[in-house]
Amino acid sequence: MYHPTTRVLAVLELLQTHGRMSGAEMASRLEIDGRTLRRYIVTLEEMGIPITTDRGRHGGYALIAGFKLPPMMFTDDEALALSIGLLAARSLGLAEAAPAVASAQAKLERIMPANLKRRVSAVDETVKLDLSQAVSPADNAALVALSAAAQNRQRVHLHYRSASGDDSERDFDAYGLAYRGGRWYVVGMCHLRKDLRSFRLDRIGQVQLLETSFTRPVDFDALTHLALAVASIPRAFAIEVLLKTDLKSAREQLFDAIGIFAQTEDGVLVHSQADDLDWFARELARMPFAFEIRHPPELRDAVKVCAQRLLAQIEK
Repeated sequence: MYHPTTRVLAVLELLQTHGRMSGAEMASRLEIDGRTLRRYIVTLEEMGIPITTDRGRHGGYALIAGFKLPPMMFTDDEALALSIGLLAARSLGLAEAAPAVASAQAKLERIMPANLKRRVSAVDETVKLDLSQAVSPADNAALVALSAAAQNRQRVHLHYRSASGDDSERDFDAYGLAYRGGRWYVVGMCHLRKDLRSFRLDRIGQVQLLETSFTRPVDFDALTHLALAVASIPRAFAIEVLLKTDLKSAREQLFDAIGIFAQTEDGVLVHSQADDLDWFARELARMPFAFEIRHPPELRDAVKVCAQRLLAQIEK
């Protein structure tokens, strides 16, 4: 539960960030009523922070133009979030991440009070994140350019090198970017293939902004698309399994990229592709609920072999 002082500082932060806000919007963001908000405004004024108030139905609050705000102030939770974020940034496949993180951390520590500085330092020295599979691009140019292009709905021209070393060029509408499996991807409409495609950022050589704009699909989720794309890659065996459970439980036990999940009256139907049926059988064997193998028949044999192997282990 937030301390009132935290909310007063949150009011100041909102005014600093947005310049002017209506009382209704500010109260909604802070999840307080109008009377409490007015009390917080009075508290800020008593601290010597000049705030202008516009009365009436469409009134609002703003800091007086030219007022020099005090240094940044962080709550304990905000400092923890910054600490974990900086820690993760070192391993998220960003070029030159280590010096950038060190510089950002040094700047923050200069303005933090001693107690928060100690807590940030404690997180940095004692917390470890398992993000060791990250593949870093040569620089951050593609990430910066493509994220801006996605936000501005601006088409780009990509130079791309495939895993086999083949170079290609294409016009591309970037719908979104995602970090998955230790790599950064951009997902969007490829005008060379006339379809949705995803590209690894560490294989993009150049991004050129074009004058053409585009419309991004509503609520497009780049990470969800990546998971479905991986699950749909054609492999040696097409698999169909009915899990006797609900969708939430199925997703908790199986990672998204294993297949496409669909809730039915009888359970959750999973469509998947695999080259190794023994591996898929082991995944099914650890499920805490019943399942029905519908396709292929070879998967039933693989599950039997897995069960026999487990029985043999306990009979030794």
